Amino acid sequence: MKSIILVAFAVAAIAVAAPVSDEAPKVEVVEYKNEQSEEGYSFGFLTSDGVNRKETGKVEEVLNEENKPQKVVVVRGSYTYLNSDGQTETITYVADETGFHAEGPAIPVAPSAEGSR
Repeated sequence: MKSIILVAFAVAAIAVAAPVSDEAPKVEVVEYKNEQSEEGYSFGFLTSDGVNRKETGKVEEVLNEENKPQKVVVVRGSYTYLNSDGQTETITYVADETGFHAEGPAIPVAPSAEGSR
């Protein structure tokens, strides 16, 4: 019985140690954009495997905790990729004075406060 267990562990060790193919698919950037100005920036890229990212940042004036105006960079963007099931997923996001907020099918949604009453 012990020898069967040892053989099973040996086979498992060989399988784990087997070389992985060095032929990973080559991904290339097929489009790239990067622009900057005093008002903000814009950038994006697209790769040959379908990954896509677009983002803009714009300087905006907001009120801080003391109701005094201050300038912040508000970022808006999205990225698209293939998930582990081979489905296309798109995530959109905004980062501003209130924090980072992302939405998309892969982003969990917190239960509403009304549902817990």
